[in-house]
Amino acid sequence: MASEAPPSSAAVDGGAALKPPPSATSSADIAASASSAIDFLTLCQRLKTTKRTGWIQRRVKDPESIADHMYRMGIMALISSDIPGIDRDKCIKMAIVHDIAEAIVGDITPFDGISKLEKNRREREALDHMCKLLGGGPRAKEIGELWMDYENNSSPEAEIVKDLDKVEMILQALEYENEQGKDLDEFFQSTAGKFQTELGRAWASEIVSRRRRDANDGTTAKFPEN
Repeated sequence: MASEAPPSSAAVDGGAALKPPPSATSSADIAASASSAIDFLTLCQRLKTTKRTGWIQRRVKDPESIADHMYRMGIMALISSDIPGIDRDKCIKMAIVHDIAEAIVGDITPFDGISKLEKNRREREALDHMCKLLGGGPRAKEIGELWMDYENNSSPEAEIVKDLDKVEMILQALEYENEQGKDLDEFFQSTAGKFQTELGRAWASEIVSRRRRDANDGTTAKFPEN
């Protein structure tokens, strides 16, 4: 008696041929990716230890780091209300990378005597180095695109994150005023009238209102109105 032929893959799968499993990433690829990731993260550690220049110049005790600032901006983007046409996930990502080049160039302020053009050149050079360090793959490309979008203020999400940058700064200024008795009015003056979005204006208005209330209650010294 002749033996039966084994069933075809089409028969086993109800008429559809079985597809071969996707090729797994090789161990060598994983190791190379891990090496690039750890190199990149080791460089990013500087964001945790580099203090924000503006607070140092005002002699704030134990000032926040660059990473502190970016982290709370990420939280701000996370908890913000849904806005039609705004990709909130993109805002979160942009918030946590917008100052990433400062891991190399530091926190350059307008009082450092460096032009905006030169500041941008240094930061772009630093960003290119960091993206190459990461391996130049899709994640590096995404970080580069998010950073450029923010720098150029070229999307609605960038406008939101630009506002969150200012909001986080004046909230931190208010906290330092209350905790350390500092007069940091210049930070409020420098941002007054410069918010681009309803979200930014609403949050900034709430912070300024609390500042005035604290001054009236005697929590802090009295400051001029914005």
